[in-house]
Amino acid sequence: MTETANNIRRLNKCNVFEVIAHEGPISRAAIAKRLGLSKQTLSEVAKELEAEGWVQQVGLERGNVGRAAMNFEVVPDAAFVAAVDLGGTKVKVAIANLACQIFGEATEPTHPNGGMDVVKQIARLCRDVMDQHGLQQERLRLGVVGVPGVPDTDSGAVQMAPNIPQLDQINFTGELSKALGFEVVIENDVNLAVLGEHWGGVAQHVDDLAYVALGTGIGAGLIVNGELVRGKHGGAGELGYLPFGADPFAPESLRQGALERVTATDAMRDYYFELTGERVEVPEIFERLAHDEQAQKVLDRTAQETARAVAAISALIDPEQIVFGGSIGRREELFSRIQTQFNRITRSPVSLRISELGGKAALIGAASLGLSHVHATLLAGGVPGAEITLPPAKLAKLGVVTNG
Repeated sequence: MTETANNIRRLNKCNVFEVIAHEGPISRAAIAKRLGLSKQTLSEVAKELEAEGWVQQVGLERGNVGRAAMNFEVVPDAAFVAAVDLGGTKVKVAIANLACQIFGEATEPTHPNGGMDVVKQIARLCRDVMDQHGLQQERLRLGVVGVPGVPDTDSGAVQMAPNIPQLDQINFTGELSKALGFEVVIENDVNLAVLGEHWGGVAQHVDDLAYVALGTGIGAGLIVNGELVRGKHGGAGELGYLPFGADPFAPESLRQGALERVTATDAMRDYYFELTGERVEVPEIFERLAHDEQAQKVLDRTAQETARAVAAISALIDPEQIVFGGSIGRREELFSRIQTQFNRITRSPVSLRISELGGKAALIGAASLGLSHVHATLLAGGVPGAEITLPPAKLAKLGVVTNG
């Protein structure tokens, strides 16, 4: 078979699998009609997909005349993806199957030693979840890990992740791949969160989108024309380093970022202490809003500085929608203030929304990226253009209600 013919076969294979994934159970005749393929071509492709274990025949669809037709559906357990959200305090692991079901979430405190101890912890959690659900370990084909930093594709290390020790000193990607026995993809956690919102959240089918995460730090995930924007060095969306809020030329701003110094957890606590002389945690600042003028001042400043960042995003990429997440960014008390300030400084017709996925957004985005990667590599063999659009995510077992 020539290379061209082989590529066409793989493209047909991906197209047939995509139709089955979205519309199965579906008959052979319906697939052929949808794709405009001959009966012979479709028969050969379906036979190959079935022989490789990706699809299976189920049930009978009986018409008014003639023989009953078999329907095809995806074999959900043909392959699995491990989705991991690695944070400074917690590590979460879930499993996704080919039917886009995400299940089996396990959560533990992140190992305080970081480095290789975190590698071993993630590998153990992935195997534990598979065992708990009686799934074959060898069918776990890929891991996607969201990290609170910038992955270095050359060294495999994770830079700018100060809350997890030693990730910048080891080949994190290589060591975790070795521990698991299959390929691992490392991605910034906020990038995964925007993919999660795009696939299974409030921003489904929105192809120009920003996700702003405000919590311990502040960052953004960006999707432009349906594609994730990472930047040359993987640092696109590092909002904390926007040169306003605090003095961007101060030495502290090189370490933490000028904007982050006046937003996020530390900034809110420090500003409240500056106003009152009392040290309290951020949740208590929110609790005091109804009767504490100083707490209101803290939220007003945070909202104003965050609105500037949102306006900068709007001016640069002109998104259709901006979704707010993170432990602070999801709070309605802050969101309403951001919306008010944003409307004062821009005429951009962008829609601001609060994430409905909450702390699951990065985990769901990891599953999305992983399943897309598995489809492209296992089914298409890396043939350009052989991409599969994922069906809607099925997230009920993670306790998340979606619009899908």
